[in-house]
Amino acid sequence: MEGSLKSLVLIGSVVLTGLSAGLFLAWSVSVIPGTKKLADPTYLETMQSINKAILNPGFFVIFFGSLLLLCLSSITEFTSNKMAFWLLLGAAISYLTGTVGVTGLGNVPLNDHLEALNLADISTQKIEEFRSYYENNWNRLHLIRTVFALLAFLLAVLALFIKTKKTC
Repeated sequence: MEGSLKSLVLIGSVVLTGLSAGLFLAWSVSVIPGTKKLADPTYLETMQSINKAILNPGFFVIFFGSLLLLCLSSITEFTSNKMAFWLLLGAAISYLTGTVGVTGLGNVPLNDHLEALNLADISTQKIEEFRSYYENNWNRLHLIRTVFALLAFLLAVLALFIKTKKTC
C-alpha cells in the first residue's frame, strides 16, 4: 500500500477509535449518572428508546470502522514498522475482544431482553427487579468496553507517534 494511503488509514483508525472511545466515555460520565436518577419505568423506557436510536449509520461507521481500520493499519505496518504493527495489532485485538465482543455478547443481548419487555404488561415489582438486573449488568459491561476502547485508542495513538517520529 502506498505511503500516503497507509498514513490515511492509520490516521482514520486513530480518529474513529478515538470517537468510539469518546462516545463510550461520554456515556459513562453523563448518561449513566443521569439515568440513575430516573424512576424505574422511565429508565427502562429511556433505554429502550436509546437502544433503537443508537442503531444508525454514524454509530456503525464509528463502531465497526474503528475495527476495520485498526486491522488494516496493523496489516500495512507488518513489514515496514514492527513496533507500530504490534501496537496496532494490540489495539485491534483490544477493540475486537473488549469493545466489539463485549458489546455483541453482553450489551446487545441485554438490550434485546429489554426490548422484548412490554412495560405496560408487567408489575411494578417486576419492573424494579428487571431494572436492577439490567442496569447493573449493562453498566458493568459498558465499563469494560469503555476501558478496552480507551486502551485501543491509546495504542493506536502510540503507533501514530512512532510512525511520525520515524518519518521526521
